[in-house]
Amino acid sequence: MPAKSKTQQKAAGAALSAKRGDTKKSDLKGASRGMVDSMSEKQLEEMASTKRKGKPEHADD
Repeated sequence: MPAKSKTQQKAAGAALSAKRGDTKKSDLKGASRGMVDSMSEKQLEEMASTKRKGKPEHADD
């Protein structure tokens, strides 16, 4: 599942870092905190690796 916005891609990267143990989970804020528990490492990798070019800063729902 690719990220729909730059913000979502950045949050996935932060969550992935915490899931791998590179960052403390307590340091996460907002959506990335929930992503750590609700998504697998593979899903986070996929979302975090999405190219940012052409993506809006925030996704429209």
